Amino acid sequence: MCGITGIYNFTNRPVDREILCAMADSLRHRGPDDDGYLVKDNIGLGFRRLSIIDLSTGHQPIHNEDSTVWVILNGEIYNFANLRENLLSRGHKFYTKTDTEVIVHLYEDLGESFLEEIDGMFALALWDSRANKLILARDRMGKKPLHYCLLKDKLLFGSEIKALLKHPECPRELDYDSVAKYFHFEYVPAPNSIFRQIKKLLPSEYLVVQNSEIKHKTYWQIPYNETKLKLSLEDASGELFRLLQNAVRKRLVSDVPLGVFLSGGIDSSTIAALMSASASDEVKSFSISFSDPDYDEGPQALLAARHIGTRHFQEKFSPQTLIDLIPELADFIDEPMADPSIVPTYLLSKFTKQNVTVALGGDGGDELFGGYPTYRAHKLYSCYSALPGFIRKGAAGIVNSLPSGEGYFSLDFKAKRFLRGDGYPADERHARWMSAFLPEELPVLFTPQVAAKTDFSALYSELKHYYGPGTKDPLDAVMYLDQKMYMQDDILVKVDRASMAASLEVRAPLLDKDIVSFAARLPSSFKLKGATTKYLLKRAAGKLLPPGIINRKKQGFALPLTKWIKHDLSGLLDEYLNAGRISGEGIFNPDCVKQLLSEHRAGRKDNRKAVWSLLVFQMWKERFNPSL
Repeated sequence: MCGITGIYNFTNRPVDREILCAMADSLRHRGPDDDGYLVKDNIGLGFRRLSIIDLSTGHQPIHNEDSTVWVILNGEIYNFANLRENLLSRGHKFYTKTDTEVIVHLYEDLGESFLEEIDGMFALALWDSRANKLILARDRMGKKPLHYCLLKDKLLFGSEIKALLKHPECPRELDYDSVAKYFHFEYVPAPNSIFRQIKKLLPSEYLVVQNSEIKHKTYWQIPYNETKLKLSLEDASGELFRLLQNAVRKRLVSDVPLGVFLSGGIDSSTIAALMSASASDEVKSFSISFSDPDYDEGPQALLAARHIGTRHFQEKFSPQTLIDLIPELADFIDEPMADPSIVPTYLLSKFTKQNVTVALGGDGGDELFGGYPTYRAHKLYSCYSALPGFIRKGAAGIVNSLPSGEGYFSLDFKAKRFLRGDGYPADERHARWMSAFLPEELPVLFTPQVAAKTDFSALYSELKHYYGPGTKDPLDAVMYLDQKMYMQDDILVKVDRASMAASLEVRAPLLDKDIVSFAARLPSSFKLKGATTKYLLKRAAGKLLPPGIINRKKQGFALPLTKWIKHDLSGLLDEYLNAGRISGEGIFNPDCVKQLLSEHRAGRKDNRKAVWSLLVFQMWKERFNPSL
């Protein structure tokens, strides 16, 4: 895993090497082992390397035989060995053993369609000096990030926004539409970023920049609108098991030690068991534990490790350790993201990095195979919405009178969240269940001046774009929505930033392109069967895991924010959300912020998501100093 960055001047103005080096140096945490540069006339490519494959000769940028095509790659190409063998048979000459080198030769043979042949997780930049053409591309699911900024006479790009901001001409203007989306979704949906002129390349997308002309192209799509597979449950289970085996095996190629994240849930346990069955050496598994039993997965992780037979490493952290880490969040997130699980994910990554350089994880199982409680909630809502209005009104009165609990997804929290979506179409209902602030609350959160600059009607532009792309099944439509928004712009961003901050590479077998395609073409009844989530995945995993692990109640990587906001986080909240600071900065309505805090601290309302999103934004703003 690495960090890439670059500058493409549309004029003949030479690239400033000192600026390029500063951009690359901001990505040192992504690649502490090596750096490399191509600076030639109007193109500059910068690279920071975390050595994984071909430790001795894998220095980037990589070039073709006559040095007319150059590439920098962040990620791994899993099918590079087969591609290399085929390219050698066609007469190509290789000077390294790294996976990256296959890209320049594939491009020579296939042009832009080389992307269709690559199986991996990656973000790359390829420079064709003969055509004066730059290609920027991301992997199919967006596991590796790539940002860019188009200026009048140049294009800047980088793995993280902080690299672009090192260029003195990169604007820092805040995008207030993106700010509103952040406070609703708790992340900024692609292709936009929190900065108005900085964009995110979408998954499966590539950018072709030739002179000053720019074209966006797509080389793959999740096949939800293709004909569904007609398989029995038994045959589908067998095929999924085969695909899982292949996905894990191809991700075991490495010249450095590997391990696996193991929480004790079905996703990570399945990956750990398959890894243990395929690896030639003893598998090392990693988890972290907390003193609060409501949020602690440590005991379940130990049970899973004993069953699978991994050499398990586990460390217990006190609440204070996590709290002390919170101010550091802004150092490794480029834009505000209010998923609190980034804190334990970073701790787990740091702990894992002490023993290995690469870890396999279980991300993707919920979105592909129907694991989230919200999918069940949509089925429940179809029954609830059929009830007479007076019964629903009475139920709402009872629910809203429930006192706020402090436990992990307490009953009152779930019930109140459920009612937030009543009366809305499925896509908006889904967003309202997950949101920090509701759409109608956003104009009140901001000052009148900021609200006037914000197009609140654009809040659901990405949501409406992705919802129901030719799918007739409502559950499929919601799952696709999660894959293209929540997983893409929250889960995968969280894992990338947290792991890369610790210089650890994380691979996601469940997001293998063959598994994604297979899952998309399955009927939704194979995923959510009655009230049973991940039905097919559980059936396939039954060949490896006992019922206790397979049927374990889902538990996320959460923090006890409801308690912390009342007590442990008081110092940070008073520092960043005090009335004087809020009034002076002119973004938020100080009366609204004060009310959110007072309601939560008094136990009248659970405002954990709203308060946390405000705190994260304030810490981010202090670190990145956007132009208002």
